Amino acid sequence: MLLFGPRADAGPSLPLQVFKNPHEVVTVLLIQTLGALVPSLPICLSSSVERAAPELELTKLLEFYEATAHFAKGLEMALLPHAYEHNLVKVMELVDAVYGLYKPYQLKYGDMEEKNLLIQISAVPLEHGEVIDCVQELSHSVNKLFGLASAAVDRCVRFTNGLGTCGLLTALKSLFTKYVSDFTSTLHSVRKKCKLEDVPPNSLFQEDWTAFQNSVRIIATCGELLRQCGDFEQQLANRILSTAGKYLSDSYSPRSLTGFQDSILTDKKSSAKNPWQEYNYLQKDNPAEYASLMEILYTLKEKGSSNHNLLSASRAALTRLNQQAHQLAFDSVFLRIKQQLLLVSKMDSWNTAGIGETLTDDLPTFSLTPLEYISNIGQYIMSLPLNLEPFVTQEDSALELALHAGKLPFPPEQGERAASKDTWPHNVTLSESELVTKEDWGSLIAPSEELLQYRDELPELDNMADNWLGSIARATMQTYCDVILQIPELTPHSTKQLATDIDYLINVMDALGLQPSRTLQNIVTLLKTKPEDYRQVSKGLPRRLTATVAAMRSVDY
Repeated sequence: MLLFGPRADAGPSLPLQVFKNPHEVVTVLLIQTLGALVPSLPICLSSSVERAAPELELTKLLEFYEATAHFAKGLEMALLPHAYEHNLVKVMELVDAVYGLYKPYQLKYGDMEEKNLLIQISAVPLEHGEVIDCVQELSHSVNKLFGLASAAVDRCVRFTNGLGTCGLLTALKSLFTKYVSDFTSTLHSVRKKCKLEDVPPNSLFQEDWTAFQNSVRIIATCGELLRQCGDFEQQLANRILSTAGKYLSDSYSPRSLTGFQDSILTDKKSSAKNPWQEYNYLQKDNPAEYASLMEILYTLKEKGSSNHNLLSASRAALTRLNQQAHQLAFDSVFLRIKQQLLLVSKMDSWNTAGIGETLTDDLPTFSLTPLEYISNIGQYIMSLPLNLEPFVTQEDSALELALHAGKLPFPPEQGERAASKDTWPHNVTLSESELVTKEDWGSLIAPSEELLQYRDELPELDNMADNWLGSIARATMQTYCDVILQIPELTPHSTKQLATDIDYLINVMDALGLQPSRTLQNIVTLLKTKPEDYRQVSKGLPRRLTATVAAMRSVDY
């Protein structure tokens, strides 16, 4: 601080230095002034924040903090030319006087951020009246979700300089948990609106692929969620390391208490370089959280920002969400088949004598045609390749990511062959009279040359559409086997009819390049076996299966 006036010797006017350490005097004066304001700065700040709406509290607080940071930057620049004259203890006191009023809010930043994010995500509705509207809102919500998450990272950096990372991670976890919960509720709503919960057994068999197409769009949305989550997690790791990494000393080791103590000493030394840049409210006031932050920083530094698990729980939740979307799509296709199959064991025709009962048992079965239920299923399955085409033709990286991340029910058995899209038949239909027995199938299906090729080829499973076709086919065969074994009684005629129905389904599977299940083949073998040969044929087959079929046919073996 300088005082200007004439010298006693009446010479030229020169500045007189009244105080020996003017910078320290000004620093102390600022500290005293900031501490003596009435009302105090903490009270003013608290009143202003409390007057703000709940969803604006953090925003208002950040506005005040940025104004304070601008003021602090001016003080820092004013002192910078005289850095060698600083009383570092007093400068640190000044830094604390400027920033200290925000400490209570910075220490509870995580709770404030969590509250803020939950309010904002609750304003993102996913549920709408029509299914198509729900699907669109789910798609639009992805960018909104990660927009909120990115904004939270920005607030953490600006308000805590990265020291609030632990609170940020907790808040982000709550954000994703809330979003996944809302998304799951919307999936349940879509399921009900598409009437996938339960189809009346007596309802007409109708093909409706709208639910499946909407489900595919939801799966693509899940893929976009997984993709953006991976990108966001990478950006989050880089941001944390670049912002808060300065607090991690080279001597720190999570396995060594000495290393942690050394890091404290190092931090104190580094704070002496520039207290304005090294202000650390967390280390003293919440050492446990500070230790957790050091572990996070150490892990990111040692393993690299690409090897991290900052959002592992959220990624797992999004993966489960993708699995639910897969189940929705699967059910939207398989429910129609299941509806028909559940009628099988309750059909009266199985224990009712037919015209064949009055004739010899050696009468050929070529006059029998598949019943309506299995014809409906066969035609439906044959239409699957056309409706699964989007999996193959769409150039959608998000959909591809989701399909590879998801798992379908009824996985293939070891060594089982699967259909390949490259050899799917086109423009092929199977009517009730076209398929009778597996032995004659080559001459009964047109075009025979194209389908005969299926019998000789064992194509590899090389795309996701094949996975879906195989899963639905295996679900059909397993469910069919289950309901067949629930039939209480079979007459000789109905035994031949059931064998004809099974042969029809087996031929459909052959036409698609799919291998019939062993259980289904065993059942049709037992149905075709004459009573006197039953004991010999049943050897080597599952005992429970042979006993059940024998009881159905009233065969004593």
